[in-house]
Order: sequence, then structure tokens, then C-alpha cells
Amino acid sequence: MAKQTILGRVSQLLRANINSIIDQAEDPQLMLDQLVRDFTNNIADAENAVAETIGNLRLMEQDHAEDIAAAADWGRKALAASNKADELRAAGNTADADKFDNLARIALGRQVSSETEATNAEPIIASQNTTVEQLKTGLDGMHAKLSELIAKRDELVARAKTAHAQSQVLDAVKSIDIMDPTSELGRFSDKVRREEAKVAGQQELAASSLDAQFESLDDLSKHAEVDTRLAALKAGSGARPAISQ
Repeated sequence: MAKQTILGRVSQLLRANINSIIDQAEDPQLMLDQLVRDFTNNIADAENAVAETIGNLRLMEQDHAEDIAAAADWGRKALAASNKADELRAAGNTADADKFDNLARIALGRQVSSETEATNAEPIIASQNTTVEQLKTGLDGMHAKLSELIAKRDELVARAKTAHAQSQVLDAVKSIDIMDPTSELGRFSDKVRREEAKVAGQQELAASSLDAQFESLDDLSKHAEVDTRLAALKAGSGARPAISQ
């Protein structure tokens, strides 16, 4: 994955307006769950790409260090060959001296080549280091955004549950208002009163019946008294019987 592609993705994700996405979603909780999955997957992809970019940078830095070391080594070899040539030339051995001077030239040429490669790599390495720092910062931002998403999702779920519970309570209250159970209690109270009145009526009726029975007993006593007196009259006693106590 090219570094520009990585930076573009990181920037796009960091600019994501979570609140706007939630407001436009038909089911915000499902949308947030999907966003969490998308961010998690994109972070994993970005981390792999950044790791690859860092790995390539480290290889370039190693090559640069090797070019610098090689340039220094070729410089030492060139100096040694040149000194040997001077020593041989001073001893009158011109042919061997020229040979070592030629070796010194070859070493110097390779030194220049290594130094050139090292110099050319330096701005690229510097640019890559800047890119890596940007990517690391972007990843930190993505992780922060993911934490924000998770927090918002959890908050939304909790609020949704609370709202659902409140809705159920309100529905129950409306049901009570529509079908007031106290009216049923009132009807039951009337029924109890009617039953109580009925019992009172029965008691009153029973009491009236007992009074009637006692009155009938009094009537019998009077009839008995009358019969007794009548019998006395017919017997010619003429005596008034004593009233029994």
C-alpha cells in the first residue's frame, strides 16, 4: 500500500463526523457497531501498512549506514594503496608503484560511488521518517476515535434501554388512565353494600317473624283466659277466677 494511500485513509477516518453519521442512521446502534468494526479493521490494515513502511525505512537506513561504512573502508584502502605506491616508487620500483596507485584510484572510485549512494538516500530517508511520524500520529488518532466510537455506542445502548423502560412505564400509566381500576373497586363496593343491605333486610325480616310469633303466644294466652272464664260462667260459680300470675 502506497504511503499516500495510507495517509489518505487515515485522514478520512479521522475526519469522520460520528454525530452526523448517527443522526442519519435508521438504527444508530447498528450503525455504531458497524463503524466500530470498520474502524477496527481499518486500523489493523493501517498498522500493517505502517509496519511495512517502517520496515522499508529501516532497510534504507541500514543501506545508508552500509554505504557510509563502505565509503570509509574504500577510503582506507585507497590510502593504504597510495602509501604503498609511494613506498615502492621511493625504492625505484615504478611498475609496482603504478600498480598500487591504480588500486588506489579504484578504491577512491568506489568510495565516491558509496558516498553518492549515501548522499542520494538521505533526503529519501528524511522524507520517509516524516511520513512514518505522520502515520504514527494518525494511528494514535484512529485509536482515540475508536475509543470515542465505543464510548458513544455504549452510551447510546444505555440510553436506548432507559428510554425503552420509560416508554413501558408511560404505556402502563396510560393504561391505568384509560381503564381506571378504582372504578372497578367502586363497583365492587356497591355490590358489597347491596349484600350488606340484603343481610340487614333478612335480619329485620327474621326479627319481625319472631315478634309475630310472640304476639301469637300472647293471643293464645288471652283466648285461654277467656275460655276459662266462660267455663266458670257456665258452671254457675259466678265466682271470678283469680288472674294467674
